[in-house]
Amino acid sequence: MIKQKAKLPDTNAILRYLLKDHDEHYKKAASFFEEVRIGKETVIILESVLVECVYILTKFYNVPREETANILRQFLGYKGIANSDRKDLIDALAFFAESNLDIVDAILHIKARNNRFTLFTFDRRLAKKQEN
Repeated sequence: MIKQKAKLPDTNAILRYLLKDHDEHYKKAASFFEEVRIGKETVIILESVLVECVYILTKFYNVPREETANILRQFLGYKGIANSDRKDLIDALAFFAESNLDIVDAILHIKARNNRFTLFTFDRRLAKKQEN
């Protein structure tokens, strides 16, 4: 039996599932992401898609940072999420919720910390976080 390759959901599919704001799209997304939740479907969430989800939820829908982070952390915990950097992304969302950094800087900070990388930045707030 040939193993099916992972799928790449886009931002819109994830948001329709999380927001339940378009009935027809939500039903299709819910059916698909339920399969992901239980591990019958495999997906990879691109970092760019995650960042766009955070941006749209916080800026367009005015979902608070902490709530946005919690929703997306739960989502990344689904069995069918096959990201090799899943722990880094979940940690970055937690850091985003408790810090004043944007999501891209939170991801940079966490990936540098978790993987013992040296971060090269001119951003004083981000550099200060690296020192701690």
